[in-house]
Amino acid sequence: MNRQWHIQTRILLTLIGLTAAILLTVGLAFNLSVRGYIRSRVAAQLTSVSESASSDRRGDRAHGKRERPDRITGTTGNAVVLDENGALVSYLRGDADVAETLAAYYQTHGFGGNAHYRTLTIGEETYAVSVSDDPVQSGYYLVSYVDVTSILAFTARINTVLLLIICAAILLSVVLSRRFARSFAAPVQELSAFAREIGGGSFAPRDLRFQDVEFAQLADSMNRMAAALHKAKQEQEVFFQNVSHELRTPLTSIRGNAEGIVYGVMEPQAAAKVILAESDKLGGMVEDILYLSRMGKAAPEGAAATLDLREVLDLCVSEQRAEAEGKGVSFRFDFDDAPVMLSIREQDAQRLFGNLISNAIRYAKSEVTLVCRAEEHAVLVRIADDGPGISPDDLPHIFERFYKGAGGKHGIGLSIAQSVAQAYRGTLTARGDGGAVFEARFPR
Repeated sequence: MNRQWHIQTRILLTLIGLTAAILLTVGLAFNLSVRGYIRSRVAAQLTSVSESASSDRRGDRAHGKRERPDRITGTTGNAVVLDENGALVSYLRGDADVAETLAAYYQTHGFGGNAHYRTLTIGEETYAVSVSDDPVQSGYYLVSYVDVTSILAFTARINTVLLLIICAAILLSVVLSRRFARSFAAPVQELSAFAREIGGGSFAPRDLRFQDVEFAQLADSMNRMAAALHKAKQEQEVFFQNVSHELRTPLTSIRGNAEGIVYGVMEPQAAAKVILAESDKLGGMVEDILYLSRMGKAAPEGAAATLDLREVLDLCVSEQRAEAEGKGVSFRFDFDDAPVMLSIREQDAQRLFGNLISNAIRYAKSEVTLVCRAEEHAVLVRIADDGPGISPDDLPHIFERFYKGAGGKHGIGLSIAQSVAQAYRGTLTARGDGGAVFEARFPR
């Protein structure tokens, strides 16, 4: 199981580690560069001292006084002659005490071959020393040395300053990273608390203000989500209330007639007809509710087919023609001559237009008009009746689930029609002045 960390701790450790790594890398690179520079310059100075001392030993200065060899600031170059046992033969330049100390060192440790560069600490002084064969006397050694005490002390002081800078920078990064981590963790904690409230069923909006755009956008999205969930919860409560009410009516009728048959107070055949009619009504209502719940999914079930909407409308009219003729209602068609094609499941198309036609038949006085046209950018289907129209009070609510206007059935049909239209990126609108008019438009 992976170990979990607080965001504040993770940010703090990351920034401190990054700062320390950068500063230590810079300090290491600086030290390597300085050491390399000092080593190359000291080696060059030792070579120059050795050549100058060798020339002095041979007594062959060509042009009088030789130029003084270049040296690093804070260093001095000298030379002594030692025999093969390390005993001091003569000191050409420098202090006699240093020459004797060098002789004592080589008497103890030996030469170990001609070493070209080693650093020796003698007392409180540090010297860079090179050994070469004496050009005058075989078996003697010319030992050149450079005092590098001051330059090494200078380097140590620089390292101390660098270490102090690194410590100060790490301390500063701790302070800044803590502030940054807190400023980052606080919005996350507030949003987490808000999410817990939403998960607990509290959908009250929060006035969350953040400086970071991303947190502000997330807070706005969560507020909109809370509002949507609150609305969905209210709609669900209303839905179950309406379902309970709508189902209670046919169930009461079925129970009453069944009891009448049992107790012999109703004529069995007449009561059975009522029970059958109410059962059909109840079954249709349940089927509509199930269909409406399926339409609430992200995409319609099944594969769509390219249909000619003129044929779909004609089929829907044929299925309801008997009911229309029983009420004395006729149909008038205003269709394009060319096919009006739309990609839609046939079942969904029949639900959409069948509900609209059924609604029109219910309120029409004598005629229902059907229009089907292919426009430049959309497919239009208009279904209108010559009935009393839709009252201004009912118009804003006619697509709500279980909302019933005057003479309505059970308030699901128009809600299903709108859900189908929206599932296929279409729109369904209504107007009610001088008869009810419903228009469905789908993008081509």
